[in-house]
Amino acid sequence: MLSREELIRYNRQIILPNFGVEGQEKLKAASVLVIGAGGLGIPNLSYLAAAGVGRIGLVEFDEISLTNLQRQTIYTTSQTGESKGMSAIASIKELNPNVKTQLYETQIDASNALDIIKDYDVVVDGSDNLPTRYLVNDACVLLGKPLIYAAIFRYEGQISVFNAKRKDGSRGPNYRDLFPTPPPPEMVPSCNEGGVFGALAGIIGAIQANEVIKLLAGLGELLDGRLLLFDSQSFTTRFLNIKSNKNNPVSGEHPIITSLIDYEVFCGLNEVKKDVNDITVHELHQMVESGKVPFILDVREDYEYAISNLNGLNIPLSKLENEVGQLSQNETVIIHCKSGQRSQKALQILKNKGFSKLKNLKGGILAWQKEIDQSMEIY
Repeated sequence: MLSREELIRYNRQIILPNFGVEGQEKLKAASVLVIGAGGLGIPNLSYLAAAGVGRIGLVEFDEISLTNLQRQTIYTTSQTGESKGMSAIASIKELNPNVKTQLYETQIDASNALDIIKDYDVVVDGSDNLPTRYLVNDACVLLGKPLIYAAIFRYEGQISVFNAKRKDGSRGPNYRDLFPTPPPPEMVPSCNEGGVFGALAGIIGAIQANEVIKLLAGLGELLDGRLLLFDSQSFTTRFLNIKSNKNNPVSGEHPIITSLIDYEVFCGLNEVKKDVNDITVHELHQMVESGKVPFILDVREDYEYAISNLNGLNIPLSKLENEVGQLSQNETVIIHCKSGQRSQKALQILKNKGFSKLKNLKGGILAWQKEIDQSMEIY
């Protein structure tokens, strides 16, 4: 039953055709788990709480940074360094005290995903990395939970509803029907490296919340079996149809994934053998401390270098092909970027140009900040 306060609060929603008190009561009785309180998670949390979803869970372990504020609009400058999860939950409670909340201030992985997800009706994927996307997808399939998926990069976004229960009792396609296997890690730049248009996060996140509310209230036609592609520069949309694959390893006719696996290894981010071209930040630090200062090539953008650097030569990856003349093939070149993805591409470019004495700084300057110099500012 809805209280008098709730009838007033949700009045503009209740008077909608095909929604009514019944639809509002469905939302109040429902539970939604949001993975991440970042660019996608924030609009989801805000609109789902405002709409009156009865219980909202949040998985988030990160802290608020200055670079978040361009698109994560519930945080403020004064909150930098504080817990994202705690701040987001406080914001939900301030917006709508009727909503019950649960914060999981931990990284979701194969050891805890099933326990976290099992108590929720719907899962919203607001993550920004491939291992988490495959992990959450597989957990939802194994548990029979619908998954509202989205991803954003630069000016483009995509959304779909995975593993939706249909009228005949079957389940719709899931993430592995769209992307059976992950691409090589070096082919997947993150938003940290490629950038993201701030307003795009709000648009795509709001569409995700729209699909959640439709699903819970039994409204309209879901993005089940369809992938919505949105380009914010041209303001164009298109749809791709997704079909279930009988060879899907988690939901096909003969599934081979019946429990969660190591998704870092699956996505090629945690190889068992160390790459022969890798050098760790501790190895580099030892070289510097011993006076054997190596030649360091920083392939980040100019503005990133200006904020903080390791005193290397700065040639952005986009300019490297035309500026290899600044490098010598006779000395070892240690290449780094922010996290290690652009530097891998740079290493391959230089190999193709005949360079053989090359090392990639594993984990990039982020690893240097975490393990060597915590005072370094990186954005």
